[in-house]
Amino acid sequence: MQIATDTLADVIVRLRRAQGQIGGVIQMIEDGRDCKDIVTQLAAASRALDRAGFKIIATGLQQCILEERDGSGQAVVDREQMEKLFLALA
Repeated sequence: MQIATDTLADVIVRLRRAQGQIGGVIQMIEDGRDCKDIVTQLAAASRALDRAGFKIIATGLQQCILEERDGSGQAVVDREQMEKLFLALA
């Protein structure tokens, strides 16, 4: 299933934020920062990645529901794949 990039603009913002946080974590390690601060930033990056993944799945499921309603047989297969992806993140 393909989801339009413009539909996932929020996901791109979240991923760019996570990218910056990961860069910050690397810099903190190189600077010898306290491990509590490093783990806190790492957890924030992890949450940002999880939220991006869940947003992709939610958008995909919504698209599947609309396509199923319109009678697309492929939508059922796509929905099942989305459900498996959701479980992979959970």
